[in-house]
Amino acid sequence: MTEKEIAEIRRRFRTDKSNISHVCGCLVNEKKEIISEFDQSLGMMPEDDADSMLRILKKTLSGAHGRNLIDIEFSTQQVMESEEHKLLSDIRHTQLKDGELVHKLYDKIINSYETDGSYLILLAYDCYDVFAINADGEKDTESSKVFNYFLCSVCPAKAGKATLSYYFPGKCFRTVAADTVLGAPELGFMFPAFDDRAANIYGALYYTKKLNDSHEATVEALFNSPLPMPAATQKEIFSQILEETAGEDCSMRMVRTVHSQICNMLEEHKAEKIEEPPVLTKDDVGEMLRYSGVPEEKVEKFSERYDEEFGKDARLNPKNIADSKSITVKTPEMSVKVAAGHSNVLETRIIDGVKYILIRADGEVEVNGVNIHI
Repeated sequence: MTEKEIAEIRRRFRTDKSNISHVCGCLVNEKKEIISEFDQSLGMMPEDDADSMLRILKKTLSGAHGRNLIDIEFSTQQVMESEEHKLLSDIRHTQLKDGELVHKLYDKIINSYETDGSYLILLAYDCYDVFAINADGEKDTESSKVFNYFLCSVCPAKAGKATLSYYFPGKCFRTVAADTVLGAPELGFMFPAFDDRAANIYGALYYTKKLNDSHEATVEALFNSPLPMPAATQKEIFSQILEETAGEDCSMRMVRTVHSQICNMLEEHKAEKIEEPPVLTKDDVGEMLRYSGVPEEKVEKFSERYDEEFGKDARLNPKNIADSKSITVKTPEMSVKVAAGHSNVLETRIIDGVKYILIRADGEVEVNGVNIHI
């Protein structure tokens, strides 16, 4: 899916736009036991409550594509024969109305998802009339296709704290016990994928809140399909092999140049309005290293380690590797963050045998909110 397609589905999660008539799910305790189940009509809920429910579901489609939102691909054999794909397809076709199928999905999540506390499994089914868009950007009301899909969210649930409340009939304050509080989804998915503004049964869109934890066991149970390496792990390993292979050439200038080149790549991708996610290859990084003066033998060593860690000719999302908003310099005693595009204010220097990080300060300088003079 593209970011534009994800945004199109996200816009549906409002009471005046979605065709979600009800939500269903179950509450699971820390012992992996279902302690409560529900099937509730959104139409019977107060509008504010219905909007809150849709906002929680909407968060399952939030975050960066390629980082929090990951495309799942099913093989042809899986679509034709596999138990995992058949279950998802049957749940979709029965619109969450077959309790036995829904419980099979619950069981897959409960048996594979590891967490310390209670959580809620939340399911919603939607039927979207996808109107074609004319050349002038207006909807073509004469032609449309239907996209049927369901969304699953797994949200932490915690007991709320008792609060002091003013009781109007008695004209007094009293303590009111709060019910279970629902948190933002930790993981979830949409099936099927929405590719080229149509259903793609060969795909799903998976969500994980934490960049360093993709919940691989749950993904395996639901899709039997491998996930890309978590975004945080990609960045950590990339930095490690860059440091190892560059050796003494791993300077401020080299790292700053690689970061700048990756940021430029992201800016060009955005400016050209390319819908497909940007990609970073080892050849791209090799050119960046050569540009910053790294010897060819070290560039080749980087390529070899890249293949070992990520897979031969793997394509990474550059958003996972470089923060396009800033560059950070750390020592054991301090941390400095500089806005992207201004990293040239930093340099390293040895003065009288002592290593220094120098920061050019042409404008105003504040220390603890106080403007100082240099």
